[in-house]
Amino acid sequence: MLLASVAVVIGLVVLVWSADRFVEGASAAAVHGGVPPLLIGMLIIGFGTSAPELSVSALSSLQGNSGIALGNAWGSNISNIALILGVVALISPITAHGRVVKRELPILLAITALAGWQVYDGELSRTDGVVLLVVFALLLVLSIRDGMRSRNDVASDEIRKQYLADTMPLGKAIMWLVLGLVLLIISSRLLVWGAVFIASDLGINDMIIGLTIVAVGTSLPELASSLAAIRKNEHDLALGNIIGSGLFNTLAVVGIAAVINPLEAPPEALTRDWTLMAGLTVALLLMCIAWRGRPGRINRVEGAGLLAVFCGYTGLLVWTAMSATA
Repeated sequence: MLLASVAVVIGLVVLVWSADRFVEGASAAAVHGGVPPLLIGMLIIGFGTSAPELSVSALSSLQGNSGIALGNAWGSNISNIALILGVVALISPITAHGRVVKRELPILLAITALAGWQVYDGELSRTDGVVLLVVFALLLVLSIRDGMRSRNDVASDEIRKQYLADTMPLGKAIMWLVLGLVLLIISSRLLVWGAVFIASDLGINDMIIGLTIVAVGTSLPELASSLAAIRKNEHDLALGNIIGSGLFNTLAVVGIAAVINPLEAPPEALTRDWTLMAGLTVALLLMCIAWRGRPGRINRVEGAGLLAVFCGYTGLLVWTAMSATA
């Protein structure tokens, strides 16, 4: 048990660190390859924070641990909204602008509804996974098209200034790209092994491990990037980071895991976990809507409410785990 716990901690630390190195190397290599800064920001940097969820869920599915694969993806979405936005809003209220309310959040809500419909029969089949990946690809193509149509020098300069100002040499970029990818795989394997061992040893459902320890750990990149954005008063970036991660987790992470191996979805996955994920998404949309002179934003009181929901949910999961081992 001690060895497994150490494996989980080391796995999480290396996972987060290697994901950062992978994004740095990939971004620099893309610059040397002549990829426009706007596309680097949307594709490589935008999805880089979800690399831990993707690697962990894919490996878990490959090893037949569907509980960790699904719990990690959905648990990360819950952590992103309730924990990360809660913490960030307590530090500084997050202002939401029209595009988030009119487009991004409704899309996330629709995708969440699709996920609930898919697990209604207790399983995410390979066909379900393919559907999720097709929807993800369509959204990706639309986002790239819209981004290129609205491209301007200011946007490109901002991305270049914030992320690509000190581009490393090509050789070093390739080194970090390869090393980051290798360490992502190794640390994911270490983390999954430790999580599965703990779940088996304690006699609890591995989905609870995926929803708690693994999900919170793999959400650390989102927390770091959201805190960095809010310090620079870039509220759209902080909120967009969470929404983008939610879309990526629900579509790409779960989709790839389901294509590798069909995922079992126990009844509580729908009644407890999906219901909370959907409820948080609806609450986030309502918070971001401006009405009766109130600006669309997540204030400190609402941030505290999100944190309280996260604590209550985590407490429920712990109680469920303890009841199962009693």
